[in-house]
Amino acid sequence: MKFAYQNATQILFGQGQIEAIAKVIPTDNRVLVVYGGGSIKNNGVYDQVVNALANHQWQEFSGVEPNPTKETLDKAVEIVKADHIDFILAVGGGSVIDGCKYIAAAAHYDGDGWDILTGSHQVSSATPIGAILTLPATGSESNSGAVITKASTQDKLAFLSPFVQPAFAVMDPDVMKSLPDRQLVNGLVDAWVHVCEQYLTYNHGHMVQDGYAEVLLRNLKQLAEQFDQRDSDEWRANLMWTANQALNGLIGSGVPHDWATHMIGHELTALWHVDHARSLAIVQPSLLRNQIEHKRAKLEKLGTEVFRLEIGSDLAERTIDAIEALYNSLDVATQLTEYATDKQTAIDNVIEQLNKHGMVALGENQAITIEQSRKILESAIA
Repeated sequence: MKFAYQNATQILFGQGQIEAIAKVIPTDNRVLVVYGGGSIKNNGVYDQVVNALANHQWQEFSGVEPNPTKETLDKAVEIVKADHIDFILAVGGGSVIDGCKYIAAAAHYDGDGWDILTGSHQVSSATPIGAILTLPATGSESNSGAVITKASTQDKLAFLSPFVQPAFAVMDPDVMKSLPDRQLVNGLVDAWVHVCEQYLTYNHGHMVQDGYAEVLLRNLKQLAEQFDQRDSDEWRANLMWTANQALNGLIGSGVPHDWATHMIGHELTALWHVDHARSLAIVQPSLLRNQIEHKRAKLEKLGTEVFRLEIGSDLAERTIDAIEALYNSLDVATQLTEYATDKQTAIDNVIEQLNKHGMVALGENQAITIEQSRKILESAIA
């Protein structure tokens, strides 16, 4: 076990914390407030931001999409450059926060910002950012990663850089009160798969990371089972904090990662606009069955430690069934039905994108070749 771990994001957790941005953003900074479709103007969050920034010089940029596009974000990049913005404040869920990471990095680069996603430009500086989280799911509010879509080519790629780690994250569970059930469910599923991608690999003996991952999975299982309590302060706070811990870097420190479910799922989102979390639920059970021998030991550990299943020769198989049943209990499908062509063409389209993006050896063992991805898709697409 050998790793370096640091999380520089200041967490401001709890009710009423939005007002704290008045103190954590320097008053001499020119601020760009970035948000999505405008729901923050209906749930009181926008007004709280306006009040908190009363002594700041600021302007706003709206319209960042779910699965944020380069095309939209580049408009904000131009504003940051032209108006000499000193600080970017992301007000939204993972898509808005990811988008702001791109804006922050691209604003310090003279070339095409997409170079950051393809890896041809390495980020060496960025405009500082902070986040007010409105939808718990991705953990983007306190990590250094972002996923961006290029709509013109249906490419969806990710980048990591310590320079876009948010300086602070405001996490007020009250902002979840106006979220529709679909988004709450998506947050649960997204966080669950984030933990699985860092846990469901092979036995490595790292007790803290495994134990913490199992606690997070038990939390999410309980929150799913208590979904009828979603209007309580306790339920909201526990989902918001659990989703953050699922992908803030801690449980992934010094352990093998998978991320194949995400890589394949991203293509479903790019091609057919499937909700990110739901693309993961579609791919994961089929992927786990395809890779069951590689993952049997950890699946069995998940089965006993999280689902409390009885030990037996088919424990890994029953664990995958339990994961699928968890999704189904939330009315989340585990097969893709929302594609516009025949099944074989749909599979071919995904395989073409995986090849294009170099996703030809996925998983902790690089055992998910294009041939295995095709087999996974045969099962995952209805």
